[in-house]
Amino acid sequence: MTRRRAARSRVGAFPIVVLLLGVLLVYLGGGNVDRSIRALRADGDPGRFTAAAQDCVNHFGHVSCTCYGDYRADDGSVEREWVYLAGGDFACEEGSVSAAVDIGANTRVYHPDGSHEWIATAALILAGLVMAVWSALPWVRAAVRSRR
Repeated sequence: MTRRRAARSRVGAFPIVVLLLGVLLVYLGGGNVDRSIRALRADGDPGRFTAAAQDCVNHFGHVSCTCYGDYRADDGSVEREWVYLAGGDFACEEGSVSAAVDIGANTRVYHPDGSHEWIATAALILAGLVMAVWSALPWVRAAVRSRR
């Protein structure tokens, strides 16, 4: 009978890999929560974004464009070159100027309306939690059974 119990309590490699991937997703998503909330609220240094170029990609009948340019804080304390403007509605024409907020991201500044990056961050964390819980269920069930 001991052999049967030992055979039942063994867990394959797949749930362990799924658990590790789930923990990794939660770790990666958790590290981005602060920035996602700041982007949502447009909480940072207000300034001006001057458009320099637009890069568009056409895929599956949808066109997605990224507007690159330079950012300068209103108080002159921060100047960043060749960043892109994320979030909001902005007609990207060379030389056009728009309000922007620098939240500290390396490659981008945000429109004052904020950004919906938090949705991807929340989805990443949720997916990681679901994966981790799913893979841990056999161990939890085995622990509950052994206490009976």
